[in-house]
Amino acid sequence: MEKKTERSSGSKPSVAIVILNWNGRYFLEKFLPSVYNSTYPELRFIIGDNGSTDDSLAFVRENYPNIELVCNDRNYGFAGGYNRVLEGVDADYLVLLNSDVEVTPGWIEPVIAWMEANSDIAATQPKILSFHERHKFEHAGAAGGYIDAFGFPFCRGRLLSETEEDQGQYNDYCDVFWATGAAFFIRKSCWDQAGGFDADFFAHMEEIDLCWRLKHLGYRISYCPDSVVYHVGGGTLSKSNPWKTKLNFRNNLMMLQKNLPFWEAVWVIPIRLWLDFFALLHFAFKRNFKDALAVHQAHKAFFSAFFHTARKRQAPRPLKDKAGYYSGSIAWAFYLRGKRKFSDLFLS
Repeated sequence: MEKKTERSSGSKPSVAIVILNWNGRYFLEKFLPSVYNSTYPELRFIIGDNGSTDDSLAFVRENYPNIELVCNDRNYGFAGGYNRVLEGVDADYLVLLNSDVEVTPGWIEPVIAWMEANSDIAATQPKILSFHERHKFEHAGAAGGYIDAFGFPFCRGRLLSETEEDQGQYNDYCDVFWATGAAFFIRKSCWDQAGGFDADFFAHMEEIDLCWRLKHLGYRISYCPDSVVYHVGGGTLSKSNPWKTKLNFRNNLMMLQKNLPFWEAVWVIPIRLWLDFFALLHFAFKRNFKDALAVHQAHKAFFSAFFHTARKRQAPRPLKDKAGYYSGSIAWAFYLRGKRKFSDLFLS
């Protein structure tokens, strides 16, 4: 890998687009052309492979010989895979991009300009719209990530399973709690300072954990509406998948244990465990027994790793930056108060 050099006056910061691939030939063939045609001048293209067994690497070598390949020896998950691939990547900015994302012309420039103008912003996401319903926000990220008092993530433009139509209501630059890993812009210096993703997460919520840690370091997380991408979603794991359910429930508890101040964690985590139990009952009532079992397995895994996770705590203090934090319960607002849009949360 090339070494980073000092940027000359007036030159553009360097950007590396890094796609983590695992048996993703179909998505690479479909979406890589839009990414490869990006117009940003100081740009590198890197595909990190997580031990694929299909012909995706052969496809890239044959059709995109200028794209750099970094190959892991096996599947380390989204978190561990990116950590390993990015060890040798030097650039001013990293763009972690899912293989199932279609980008639009000029999608990089506004994000870099925004972050260059705000040196305290560590990470930013673009507007994420649905590839299949292009007038609607996509579940994973939408118009910027929020989190409630019990650790449930949601987005501007997406509450739990409900996504809104994009009518320009979120066309404002703003700070959020977390930026989606589907199209994740981060300063390389901040990635290094925070230590990247927590590899124990394997997949799901690792970007929220990273953004939380970046906030503890004093950085902001933001949303850039002038950059738009379209995300398929569920490209590697479908939305209904017991393994995904287990990872989401386990990782959310681990994230709370790592990042909440001690006395807040003491009361938030037990409440969250009870809320998870109600989710288990809901899955069982719907005769979705595999997902119900996955919640139980997530709790077992959380307690099995409890002391290991505790050693990762960096004496977190209450956050001064409350951007993207919702002091109530999103589940209560959604199911019992009938709130279906993000803006509804702030109406009496």
